Amino acid sequence: MKAAYYERNGPAADVLAIGEMPPGDPGPGEVRVRLHTSAINPSDVKNRAGLTRKLAFPRQIPDSDGAGTVDATGSDVTGLEPGQRVWVYNGAFARPHGTAAQFVTLPSAQVVPLPAGLDFHQGACLGIPCMTAHRCLFADGSIEGQWVLVSGGSGVVGHYTVQMAKWGGARVIATVSSPQKAEHARAGGADHVLDYKTDPLVEAVADLTGGQGVHRVVEVEISNFELDLALIRPGGVIAIYGAVPGKVNIPPFGLLITKNPLLRPVLVYTMSDEAKALAIADIATWCAEGKPQFAIARRFALDQVVAAHEFVEAGQKIGHVVLDID
Repeated sequence: MKAAYYERNGPAADVLAIGEMPPGDPGPGEVRVRLHTSAINPSDVKNRAGLTRKLAFPRQIPDSDGAGTVDATGSDVTGLEPGQRVWVYNGAFARPHGTAAQFVTLPSAQVVPLPAGLDFHQGACLGIPCMTAHRCLFADGSIEGQWVLVSGGSGVVGHYTVQMAKWGGARVIATVSSPQKAEHARAGGADHVLDYKTDPLVEAVADLTGGQGVHRVVEVEISNFELDLALIRPGGVIAIYGAVPGKVNIPPFGLLITKNPLLRPVLVYTMSDEAKALAIADIATWCAEGKPQFAIARRFALDQVVAAHEFVEAGQKIGHVVLDID
């Protein structure tokens, strides 16, 4: 099979290559998928660069999410058949074989039937971003009627968080950094959109919530934690799924203890099996009921994987970056 790979951490242009390698046969409980698409997440480029995780194998095929068709199954696999359309997630976590390849072999729990009406490009978007959004929103019960603030509401995770929060019956405030991103957040269903560069966030959120603050913050960057404490109501939940390496602000303990919040870090890679199964089930229902919007910022061929990783790292995109697999 054709695959992208790297054998040391570093810049995309220095370490990523394309080559041929055997696809591997599925063992008991495993499924081999013929991939048509692979989605590149920020965690994928950080791992390749060595910012969050050093290379653990002699050779690593990058990227964790994708979509395609079942090619073969090992023993003890039920509910998945050759030719079936599927999406996959966590392909490259603690494994040398990610989704930037023509085939990937995974445990059957990481191979999920693709909802009717979605194409492979949309299917590649359902993994880490949608599962992250789900966990941030629903890990602590219903959000019906609650105020939810989505930090970075035009980002990939933020866009799905806005949509799922509305699907869950919440009132949604999204923060963004430009008029273009504000338009994207509104298109996702945000009730109110604030520009964190120009709007007084604490005062604006207080006005919208009658001075009570929001019930839940979904935060893309932990260095905003002190601001989140100013926005959350007492006993609320702050779910955090991202951080710039080396950039962490610890708020004054008095402010932290006064608000008595629940802090919920979220990482799909290490979520419990029960949390993953619940996310997968709810994502299927959301796709059937919620009319999800998928934003594909740009598509690249597998041979253009270097440019694709660099495009993600540039940080200017709105939406997913997806590889088309030959």
